[in-house]
Amino acid sequence: MLLSGFLVVLGFIFLIKGADWMVNGSTLLAKKNKIPDLAIGLTIVAFGTSAPELVVNTVASYENHSDIVLGNIIGSNNFNLFMILGIVGLIFPIAVQSSTVWKEIPISLVAALVFLVLANGYVVGDIGLSRVDGIILLILFLVFLFYIYKQMKSDVSTTEDVVVITASNYKIWGFIVLGLIGLVIGGKLIVDNAVSIASNLGVSEKIIGLTIIAAGTSLPELMTSVVAALKKNSDIAIGNIIGSNIFNIFLILSVSSLVRPIAFSPVFNTDIYFLVGGTLFLFVAMFTGKKKILDRWESGVLLAVFIGYTTYLVLQELQ
Repeated sequence: MLLSGFLVVLGFIFLIKGADWMVNGSTLLAKKNKIPDLAIGLTIVAFGTSAPELVVNTVASYENHSDIVLGNIIGSNNFNLFMILGIVGLIFPIAVQSSTVWKEIPISLVAALVFLVLANGYVVGDIGLSRVDGIILLILFLVFLFYIYKQMKSDVSTTEDVVVITASNYKIWGFIVLGLIGLVIGGKLIVDNAVSIASNLGVSEKIIGLTIIAAGTSLPELMTSVVAALKKNSDIAIGNIIGSNIFNIFLILSVSSLVRPIAFSPVFNTDIYFLVGGTLFLFVAMFTGKKKILDRWESGVLLAVFIGYTTYLVLQELQ
């Protein structure tokens, strides 16, 4: 039991460090080949912050742990929305001025609703996420990427500075390879030992996925948003969270269901409703008032609701 807990923590260390190395190496490679910062941000950095969820879900899907797949994505999105924005908003009220982020909030709501519809078989009648559903989600992800590309391209008005990269190709590819190895090892350690912990404690894989794994894989978003808040960069703080939630549903669930169709239990509907409700709350909070700010009291509400809901889930599981 203690060994499994230690290995889960070790897995998270491998996972976070692996993602960091992969992003650093990939960014250096892109800059060395004169790929614009815009393209780097849209692809490499965005993928890097979602890499922990992607690797954990790919391993879990391959090993047929559907509850961990679903729990990780739903739990990560709820953790991002309620916990991280709650903490960030308490540090510094979040004011959003970017028109792209304003539009991303409704898109994240649509993503959650599409997930709800596909998983419950409201379209084709089969409950769960099939490979066809995965293709639909992947197409929506590509459409989202194209939309963001067009939006950000229209916002760029200044010429980017030329950056000279002196790092050798060996160093760059060393970062990338070590990062990928760290991600694979970390993902395998987390999934296998989280399942072992759930079995020993007599709790469901759903709870493990919604809590421990979800919180662990959301650490990159937490660190990024807290640093952005301390630097009073509100656009990055909230854009990181909303963008990650969209990536998790459209990209990671699509890959997971393409690896193996995902069985869906209706007990997850409550958690998805919780995500939809939180996104609606954020939408209303950011679009009311003159200054478009997520105030400290609103952030406190998000944080308090999340703590209460998580406590309810754990107590319900222990009954």
